[in-house]
Amino acid sequence: MNAYLRFADRLSTRVGQAFAWLIVVLVAIMVYEVFSRYVLGNPHDWVFDVSIMCYGAVFLMGGAYTLAKENHVRGDILYGFLPPRVQAGLDLLLYGLFFCPGVLALMWAGWGFAGESWAVREHSANTADGPPIYPVKMLIPLAGALLLMQGAAEVLRCIACLRSGHWAPREQDVEEVDVDKLKALVREEGTP
Repeated sequence: MNAYLRFADRLSTRVGQAFAWLIVVLVAIMVYEVFSRYVLGNPHDWVFDVSIMCYGAVFLMGGAYTLAKENHVRGDILYGFLPPRVQAGLDLLLYGLFFCPGVLALMWAGWGFAGESWAVREHSANTADGPPIYPVKMLIPLAGALLLMQGAAEVLRCIACLRSGHWAPREQDVEEVDVDKLKALVREEGTP
């Protein structure tokens, strides 16, 4: 079980980090377009479509990464005060009732949606000669499959927590700056 948890966490993390680079691509495209439009007087129609595709890809492929890092929005007012076994039981119930059916529906609908787009080699209708969008639509069922894989890892974590009373460890990644930890670190080093 621990091997699967590590595999799912690592795969979700690596895919999320890889697709995060599309943000850099998106910024570069937008800077290029602003320069081209206002300095060179030569705007491009394709920039709008490509920027939407980049953002959509980041959003879709970042879902499993966000789940692996426990960063999805949660009603944490009372949840944080509950013991781990109660948290795990509540999570397991919610995964069964909402998460799994929702992700399976995403995969099912996304497969049909992407398949139809691929069959007609769909291009964007926002511009006269819009870029192809069928490759990006294939990310919908792929993102669903990745999210389902990470969801299975989370269900296994819940089961392990119900048995042991503590949560299984997660792969570490970047964290937001915790001001209290930073202050404590500064105090320990003796820096004012």
